[in-house]
Amino acid sequence: MKITDIKLIYAKHYLFIHIHTDEGITGLGEAGNWGYLEATASAIQKFSSYLIGKDPFRIEDFNQNFYRSVYFRGSVIMSAISAIDIALWDIKGKKLGVPVYELLGGLVRDKVRVYASPMRKFTDPESLKRSYIELKEQGFTAAKIFVNGPIHSTSQGKDEFYSGRIQDEVEKVRICREAVGYDFDLILEAHRGMTIPEAIAFGREVEKYRPMVLEDPLTPDNIDSMAEIAAKINIPIATGERFINLKEFEMLLSRHAAQYVRPDVCAVGGITTTKKICAVAEAHDALVIPHNPLGPVSTAACLHICASIPNLGIQELPDFCLNGAEDRMVKEPLRFKDGFMIIPNGPGIGVELAENITELYPPNERGSNEAKRSFDGSVKDW
Repeated sequence: MKITDIKLIYAKHYLFIHIHTDEGITGLGEAGNWGYLEATASAIQKFSSYLIGKDPFRIEDFNQNFYRSVYFRGSVIMSAISAIDIALWDIKGKKLGVPVYELLGGLVRDKVRVYASPMRKFTDPESLKRSYIELKEQGFTAAKIFVNGPIHSTSQGKDEFYSGRIQDEVEKVRICREAVGYDFDLILEAHRGMTIPEAIAFGREVEKYRPMVLEDPLTPDNIDSMAEIAAKINIPIATGERFINLKEFEMLLSRHAAQYVRPDVCAVGGITTTKKICAVAEAHDALVIPHNPLGPVSTAACLHICASIPNLGIQELPDFCLNGAEDRMVKEPLRFKDGFMIIPNGPGIGVELAENITELYPPNERGSNEAKRSFDGSVKDW
C-alpha cells in the first residue's frame, strides 16, 4: 500500500486532512493550531511531497522524520505532524480491520468519563447556578468553571484588583459547588490568567470546595513558577495543553509542577507522541486529562488514547459539540451517555467526515491579532 495524495478540508474553525492510498483506504486527521490554520496547512502541504509514494504504516518513522528534518520547530509544525500522524493511525486500523486502541495495547476500560467544558461565562449568580444544574441534569458528573477574571475589563478595574479578583473567583466556585453538590467534580480553569501570588491565594482559599483540578493557573512557559504554586497549594495542578513536545512534559513532571498532564493530540505530535507522554506521566504517578478543544476527529483520537492507558484522569468534552451541535459533521456521531463517552469500535479512529461538511459548517477561523487588555490598557495573556 502506498500514499497517493493528501487533501485539506476546512470546516468551522477546524482543519482536517484526508490521506489517500492506492488501495482506496483513506485516513482522517485533524490539526490543532486553530489560530493559524493557513500556516499549518502550508506545513502539511510541504510534508505531502515527502509522503506520497511511501508506505503509510511507517508512522513512527514519519513522525521522527518531520520532527527532525529541519531545525525549525513550533506549534505550526507540530500541528501539521499531528494531523498526519492521526490519519496514518486511521489508515493502519482500517487496513488491519481493528480500532486504533487495539494497536495501542487494547482496552483497559469500557467507557471514558468526560467533563463538560462550557465556553460561556455567566456573571450573575442565578444564571451560573442554573447552568451547572443543567449540566448535571444532562448526565455530566464533572464540569469546568472559568476562573480567569472578568469577561471585559472596566476603566476602574476593581474586579481585577488582587483581593477583589480572588473573592469573585472563590464566590463563583462556591455557587457552583452548592448547585451540584459533592457528587460532582469541578475543574477550575484559570486559563493562564493569574499571577503567582494570585494563584497561591486563590488555591488556598478555594480548597474548601474540594475542586478536582486547578488548570493552568499561569502561563506554562516557566516550569519552576508552576512548581512553586504546586508546592504551596493543596489542589492538584493540570497543565500542558500548550506544550509541543515530549520533553516539556518530562521536565514538568520531574520538577513536581503538576499532578495532571494535558497533552493535545492534535498539537503535540499526534497519537504517537501522546501515547509516549502518557507513559512518562505513568512513571511519575501522574494522571492524564487530554486537552480537547477541537472537532470530532480530535475527540475520537483522544478516546482511543483514553481507552488504552492506565492513568487516565478524565477527558475534556467541549461545549460546542454538545446537544448535537456537530453531529452532522460526521457520518455517525460519537455517543455520550450518563457522564461517559462511548469508545468508537469501528476500524481506525472510528469516525468519518460528512461529504458536505464544508457546506454544513462554513470555515470561520478562530483567533485574532488583537490581544485582550487589562483595565489599565496593558496586554493580558490568552
